Parts: sequence; C-alpha cells; structure tokens
Amino acid sequence: MPLINRREWIALAGSFAALRAVGQSDQQTHQRYMRRAIALAANNPKAPFGAVLVNVPKGAVMGEGWNRSSENPTWHGEIDAINRCAAAHPGIDWTRLTLYTTAEPCPMCQSAAEWAGIATIVYGSSIPFLKSLHWSQIDIRAEEVAKRSPFRKCAVVGGVLEAECNELFRRAAKR
Repeated sequence: MPLINRREWIALAGSFAALRAVGQSDQQTHQRYMRRAIALAANNPKAPFGAVLVNVPKGAVMGEGWNRSSENPTWHGEIDAINRCAAAHPGIDWTRLTLYTTAEPCPMCQSAAEWAGIATIVYGSSIPFLKSLHWSQIDIRAEEVAKRSPFRKCAVVGGVLEAECNELFRRAAKR
C-alpha cells in the first residue's frame, strides 16, 4: 500500500474538515426547523404532530401545519403543511423542499410527500417509539415507503431532536 506524502495528507485532512463542517451545518439547519415543527405541535398538545415545509437553500418556510384529525381524519400535520404550501405557492418546485415533522410520517403522509416530489423528510420521533406509547400507527416505516416509490428520490432522516420530540408524545400519551 503506497504511503501518501505530507501535501496529500494535508489536502485529505482539509477535505475531511470540510465534509465535517457541512454535516454540522446540516444538523444545525435540521435542528432549527425541527424546533419550529415542535412549536407548531403545541397547537394540538393531544396529538403533537407539527410539520414545516422549507426551501432550505433559500431559508424560506413554504408551509406549516399541525394535526387537525379531529376535524378530518386525513388532516395530519404533514398533510396540513403540504396543503398550505400548495395553496400559497401554486406551481412550486417541490423537489427543492424539505419536510420537517415531529414524528416519522405515517404511510399516508409519506406517500403524499412522495406524490408531491418532496426531496427530503426529517423527523424526530420514530414509528416504533410511538407504538411503544400505544399510539395508533400503521407499522410501515417512512423509509420503506420511499424505497417502494421508484419514481421519486426522497431521502429520509430520522432522530433529529428526538428526545424533545419523544417528550411531546410522552406528555400527550399521559393525557
């Protein structure tokens, strides 16, 4: 195995530092918008599913929502955010958007995101965690829905501010 010289080592170390900085920047961005989703979840403390649709490169919130399934059983937080975005921004390029949600999208919400063409889903609490608290959940993970939607490319990122999101659902389960 050939050894690398000092100059190559310095260049390689710089590349790793740049990659680490990008990762930290992504994490900070994810946390910032997840905090907004958590704040929106306060609109329904019994079902604290908050969601924010963001054009991350522009730093623009395009739609927000929270669970209103007491009014309509399909009105989950993600669906509310998607509908508000569609109404406010006709013709939007959905592939530029990231959906932040306090809990892993159920199959209906993940499918809606796939049909819209949303590029990235970021969630806090997982479906297995919600099930452990006896929340009614269809046991199909968001990543599985994304994988079985070959007509779209959707990245799914879980566990962002997971402890804070989990606490929302623990408190709600005690009500």
